[in-house]
Amino acid sequence: MKSKILIADDEKGIREGLSESLETDGYDVVVTADGESAWKRYQKGDIDLAIIDLRMPGVNGDELLKRIKADSSGLPVIILTGHGTVKDAVEAMRNGAWDFLTKPVDIDRLSILVKRALSNRERRLERQLLEEELERHRLNNTVIGSSETLRRVFDTVERVAPTKASVLITGESGVGKELIADAIHRLSPRKDKPFIKVHCAALAESILESELFGHEKGAFTGAASLRRGKFELANEGTLFLDEIGEIDQNIQIKLLRVLQERKFERVGGEETIETNIRLVTATNKDLKAEIEKRTFREDLYYRLNVVTIFVPPLRERKDDIPMLISSFTKKFSEENNKPIEGVDEEARSCLFNYDWPGNVRELRNCIESAVVMCKGHFITEEDLPPTIRNAIESDWIRIPSGATMEKAEEIIIRETLAAQKGNKSITAKILNIGRKTIHRKLSNYEKTGDDAHKTVIEDPQDGD
Repeated sequence: MKSKILIADDEKGIREGLSESLETDGYDVVVTADGESAWKRYQKGDIDLAIIDLRMPGVNGDELLKRIKADSSGLPVIILTGHGTVKDAVEAMRNGAWDFLTKPVDIDRLSILVKRALSNRERRLERQLLEEELERHRLNNTVIGSSETLRRVFDTVERVAPTKASVLITGESGVGKELIADAIHRLSPRKDKPFIKVHCAALAESILESELFGHEKGAFTGAASLRRGKFELANEGTLFLDEIGEIDQNIQIKLLRVLQERKFERVGGEETIETNIRLVTATNKDLKAEIEKRTFREDLYYRLNVVTIFVPPLRERKDDIPMLISSFTKKFSEENNKPIEGVDEEARSCLFNYDWPGNVRELRNCIESAVVMCKGHFITEEDLPPTIRNAIESDWIRIPSGATMEKAEEIIIRETLAAQKGNKSITAKILNIGRKTIHRKLSNYEKTGDDAHKTVIEDPQDGD
């Protein structure tokens, strides 16, 4: 949709000249001859930017600016002024104007100002929407994101949370499995009861057994007193076992018994203790493959896997990246007392195009680092960690600004061919064009004498 610009000026020639120029730039333009008419048109609510003359009959530019700013719309306003009233224009900027131009208007300068003002407004509106969405997620205590894939996860969470069913959460490391477990607990009838977490991979077998089931005094060397395990502490609440695929076979047997009978004994004890817990587990392993290798019990798997929730990796839900960036930027800016407003377009593009093998955890660490390194109000590409910048640069084909379509096509073909080590057949498939077309275009490039990117590796399939 085109941006709509309101022009308010009592000089017909200026109105018409500005309107023609801005329409040529691709904007919709509305013109008015006085401040009152401009105010009435503004109140219809579809204006994206206003260009206002300071000196108009009736409601002048100062008054119109004040009305617009009092409306709290955040609308950018560019002031037009004669040479004799530059001081007034500067005062108008103090009152909230985006910028000012002196008459006669420099059309090129106007074009630049309008583009910058609209871009700034778009970023601010986007940030406002993101912050509103983030606030809704904070209130619901859910994972940050609004992509279709994550919405399906939320839907499953909302349906399974009120039940007693055991839940197995799967997904790569760093996708937020613990946050999903937390959401299940908070949306369940047990939300006011304990939510106990155990990271199974971080504990040795002997320690894990005591951690889960507790131990009696003197049960082993160092057991100086009775210790209650997580199954006792989580009674009536939720127990979350992260990295369940890492537990030993002996622990698996005891865990299976607890799930079947809701009973267990502490290490070194004889008293049978009953427990009423909701068990939620998580793993980044393929447990079916572990069953095939006989490292994980099949009967335990089916006890744990009443409902499975798969949390997709970040590369498969990139629509969530802007919201995550906004959340992490705000969090770390506040923690580090830095006045950072957001991320500029180049850095945002870089973050969006990276594949994030470490998922949300890696993005979080990246933004924290960028906030620390940032010197201004917006994070730039230079503030990002080198690993992110270098990875993106290796995958991108850079086309210089101002390149013709023919030159852009040549760069794409040559760079793709170089990446495929001169194999024209693979290059043709990647670019979805014929192999003979590749040959013809390369031949044409060489005839022009531009050998700056000439590929010297011979195509092993060249024969025609």
